[in-house]
Amino acid sequence: MATERTRLLVDAGLSFKETCRRLVSIGEDPEHLDAILITHEHSDHVCGLPRLARKLKIPVYMTRLTAPSIEWPPDYAPAIELFQSGATLTIGDIEVDSFGIPHDAIDPIGYCFRAEGIKFGIATDLGYVTDSIRFHLRRADLLLLESNHDLDMLKVGPYPWSVKQRVMSRVGHLSNDSACDFIRCDFESNAAALILGHLSAHNNHPEIARMSARQALDGRGLATKLVIAQQQTPTEVFSF
Repeated sequence: MATERTRLLVDAGLSFKETCRRLVSIGEDPEHLDAILITHEHSDHVCGLPRLARKLKIPVYMTRLTAPSIEWPPDYAPAIELFQSGATLTIGDIEVDSFGIPHDAIDPIGYCFRAEGIKFGIATDLGYVTDSIRFHLRRADLLLLESNHDLDMLKVGPYPWSVKQRVMSRVGHLSNDSACDFIRCDFESNAAALILGHLSAHNNHPEIARMSARQALDGRGLATKLVIAQQQTPTEVFSF
């Protein structure tokens, strides 16, 4: 999320080198980042955080309960900004709303960013969509929503049964079907674009997620732009 004055990065699950490479590929200078915001402590969201924060010398925002679970180098004292889940933050000229999500982490949260009359919502790593999440995502102009797995692919896929149960649980990950339920019932009809993210490499396929979501949007008569975020490449840049 960026304005003319403020640039924010959500999570740091890639290496320092890869994060910088991807930022440069979309025309952003990593040195111009103002802060990193963390959703939860799982390694695919924070494994690159210590080096990134240290190299760029920028503050890291995370909840008070999440903070103790992050490991930092012994010779480095990060600039951590702590807050309570549900708090609204002001970082530069961007207002940031945080909200709890159901996931098997210590204190997982999603974010909505508001600046210059635009609202951008992020909700990934959630087992189901709560009423609170629905409330916070209302009137979003742009939404990044998890569409992690296809249920049939997950059931016959390579994961152990215990892992499959965890993924399908109410503190696991959102399936294509659950994402489509949200689209049919709660997605804002005036939103400019919907990004589906956090797709499983083993239990989903971009075209399956795309087809399901497109049918859900078409069923409501919405011509909303649909984008499937993929792990290996940056998504397009959205400008308002």
